[in-house]
Amino acid sequence: MKKILFLLTLTFAITTNVMAEDIDSLYAKELLQPGTSAPEFTLNAIDGTSVSLSSLRGNYLVLDFWASWCPDCRKDVPRLKELHEQFSNVATFVSISFDDNKDNWTKYVNENNMDWLHLSELKKWKDTEISKLYNIKWIPTTYILDRNGDIILATVMIEKVADKLKELQEL
Repeated sequence: MKKILFLLTLTFAITTNVMAEDIDSLYAKELLQPGTSAPEFTLNAIDGTSVSLSSLRGNYLVLDFWASWCPDCRKDVPRLKELHEQFSNVATFVSISFDDNKDNWTKYVNENNMDWLHLSELKKWKDTEISKLYNIKWIPTTYILDRNGDIILATVMIEKVADKLKELQEL
């Protein structure tokens, strides 16, 4: 019985890992590729100020595409907060929301103490220019940019973001 339980546990672990690896192959295959220069954009922050990508260059950037109404995004928020806390000395975090209701967006950010830069077009996801520029077909999606604005990671998996930030911290 113990052998069967062990085999079932092992099979589940392997299947879960394979499924997790397949998430990027399913949902991240059309994302901009590493080595590509990140497209320039200008979006409004929660406070209404205008922020451009070029104004953020000089640091590594984590561009987190999400929405407050997205269940997978909400699931990743605690881990993203941990990464921000752990790696804010390595990278600047910028969340780009696909919310079209400012009250819902700001309420979620404030209630969850997401204390980094938040930007949005305040339009429905598929109507945004930023989703077209960055080929966003699934959220959450994350890009990490180098100091020159070139993409070094494009993923839908928060743990790949964690691994890349650890790697950058060691440089």
